[in-house]
Parts: sequence; structure tokens; C-alpha cells
Amino acid sequence: MLAKKLVTAQKRGETRALCLGLGMVTCSMMMYFFIGITIVPFYTKSVWTTETVCKVLKANIKDKVLCPNSKGSEDEDIFPYPCLQVWVNVTASGQEVMLYHTEDTLERNPKCSYVPDKLENSKEVKARIETVANNFKKYQIFPCYYDPGGTQTNVILSRLYPPKGLLFLFLWPTLMFTGGCLIIVLVKISQYVSALSAWQ
Repeated sequence: MLAKKLVTAQKRGETRALCLGLGMVTCSMMMYFFIGITIVPFYTKSVWTTETVCKVLKANIKDKVLCPNSKGSEDEDIFPYPCLQVWVNVTASGQEVMLYHTEDTLERNPKCSYVPDKLENSKEVKARIETVANNFKKYQIFPCYYDPGGTQTNVILSRLYPPKGLLFLFLWPTLMFTGGCLIIVLVKISQYVSALSAWQ
């Protein structure tokens, strides 16, 4: 009777462990799919792939401009802010080009190097842009990214999704997938050993 209860408990434990392993594998596959349809296209679409050195030539703050409507944006997303324009000399080509913060900055407003997030306090927006401008004047030489194919003549300060960041995003679903597979394999080994012991 006791042996029968132990076997039943063991089967329940194996079933739960198997469900856990399958659940982890399923969740990891869903995470892979989500990353693949949301983040990977932005990474592959970016043409600013080669790192070089940029030297600031001038950083000017012009009059306030309106943040233009991007795709799918609402009217309340339009807000005025000082327009910072940063011009740099690119070491790779020797050209004088405009610097943008990220790929998204160019899409949101090609006239400005930096587009702040919408904030209720306009003084805070102005202070942030002045801080960014002062940083460019203080640190005049820094790494930046350019388009080696020549499609885009301008450069960006940082990529939204660099290769290291993309690998880090894939790290967690990979660990979950490996853990799930390991649990399933251990359960199957346990079942095989139990069957072999019962047969003997």
C-alpha cells in the first residue's frame, strides 16, 4: 500500500515537473517571437552600423519648434521645445554632418539633433536641452555611428538596439528554454530509470 502511494506521488511530481518544463519552453518561444517581430526589425533597419569618432564643430540652440506628428501619434503629442542642432566632423569621411541622438530622433524631427520627451514643465525641457548642449561643448570628441553604405550622410550618437543589447534581450528566453529542456530531459531520465528498476 505504501509503495503504491509512493509511486502515485512520484508520478504526480513527474507530471508537474514535465508541465513546468513544457511551460518554460512555451514561454521562451513566445518571447523569441515577440522580440523577433518588435525589436529585430528596428535593428536590421538601422543603417548606422559602423563606429567612428566625431568632433563637435558647433552646437546651437535655435528658437522653439513643434515636434511634428510621427506615425500613429495624437495631437496632444505635439509640443514646442528649443531646437538643438549639433554639427560634427566625422573622422571616417572628414565631412561636416549633422548629429542625431538616435535613429528615432531623425524620424521624429530631422531639423533637431535632440528631441526631448514630452514633459508638462517647459522649463524642465529647456534645462534638459541646455544640459545636452553643454555636454557636447564640454566633451567635443566622442564615438558615434555612421552609414558605411552612404545612404545616410548624417551620424547618430547611439543606436537604439546595439548588438550587445540585442544579445542581452535573447539571453533570458535562451536561459528559460535551456532550463525547460533540462527539466524535461531529467523527467524522462527519471521515468526511464523507474521503469528499468520496476522491470528488474
